[in-house]
Amino acid sequence: MGIYTPALQKLIDQLGKLPGVGPKSAQRIAFHLIKVPDQDALSLANAIQEAKERVRFCESCFNMSDELVCVICSDPQRDTGLICVVEEPRDIVALERTHEYKGLYHVLQGAINPIDGIGPEQLKIRELLGRLNGNMVSEVILCTNPNIEGEATAMYLAKLIEPLGIQVSRIASGLPVGGDLEYADELTLGRALEGRRNITGNS
Repeated sequence: MGIYTPALQKLIDQLGKLPGVGPKSAQRIAFHLIKVPDQDALSLANAIQEAKERVRFCESCFNMSDELVCVICSDPQRDTGLICVVEEPRDIVALERTHEYKGLYHVLQGAINPIDGIGPEQLKIRELLGRLNGNMVSEVILCTNPNIEGEATAMYLAKLIEPLGIQVSRIASGLPVGGDLEYADELTLGRALEGRRNITGNS
């Protein structure tokens, strides 16, 4: 006989399927949802249902959007000559918070990872190349994650894009401010060395 009622166990099991939510967190969230007023729990359920019904992928960049074209792609103030390639829609949120980038994006919906069965054909690479052909794109910024999968994806894309005569760049990555060398992994240190710059006593 289980510890929880079937309905509560089902809720815990479903919450446990969410990324970053372990068994104990799923249990805490489930207990919280049971204790809150009915309207609060129903509001969450309705928000999930509405998001599932309304949110789609932008037909141009594959960012999440309520419309066929997302707000970034439809913004006339964005620089259409720049395309920043990212792995997931959440990466766009992080980049937009910097207020430094004013171009467009392209979401690959993942990174090349043969172990998980993800190859180039599972990503939005063909769609990216389609955007580059015939458009006045001057630079593609590869902003995949600085890990093995992200680096492999960036190298693969660079080989495809460079023959098109379009400038390809990679975001600099390295040691975080306040980080210690002894705790840095080899990839981080390698990228930090590659991205080194000259400094003077007045810098």
